[in-house]
Amino acid sequence: MKIAAVLLAGGESRRMGRDKATLLFGEKPLWKNQLDLLRKLRPSEIFVSARTDPSWRPADIQFVADAEPSRGPLSGMAASLTRMRSNHLLALAIDMPFMSEQCLRRICRKMEHGRGVVPIIEDRAEPLSAVYPAEVAADFCAALKGTDFSLQALIKKLVQAGTLYIYPVTKDEERFYRNVNRETDLSSFSEKRR
Repeated sequence: MKIAAVLLAGGESRRMGRDKATLLFGEKPLWKNQLDLLRKLRPSEIFVSARTDPSWRPADIQFVADAEPSRGPLSGMAASLTRMRSNHLLALAIDMPFMSEQCLRRICRKMEHGRGVVPIIEDRAEPLSAVYPAEVAADFCAALKGTDFSLQALIKKLVQAGTLYIYPVTKDEERFYRNVNRETDLSSFSEKRR
């Protein structure tokens, strides 16, 4: 099965006060860390989803504009799912710098034809580090036309429909799913990507 990947970088970074993508994590900006991680998985195509084409986007990475009207990550996922030419789409948020290659590979190994994988921590889905089958593109587009733009609600529906498999995140793996909303979040976490 072919897999595409999308780096979701369309957030407004209100709490951060500036573009998260350019924050340094280690010695590299977040965008570079996340794209390097996705490249290790060797997807057939890689997208960067954002409201506008970021100046830092490498030439070999495709830009996908968030589907209008912009509804946060739901828009980026809808646009990427409709554009990809692969069987599955791996989504990764720009602000999850602690995610590891091994963790993403574990998730990808669980996908099946017509079925994706969403990590769950306690009762909450982690939709921005999940794998989606091409078949859910219509569900994402329909959600954009509705009134509930919550990814949690859509994920619940897709799990009930059998198009997403639940991957229970272990206590040891929870650290990989941390995201950064403020610059202090980066300095307060001592774990390094493995």
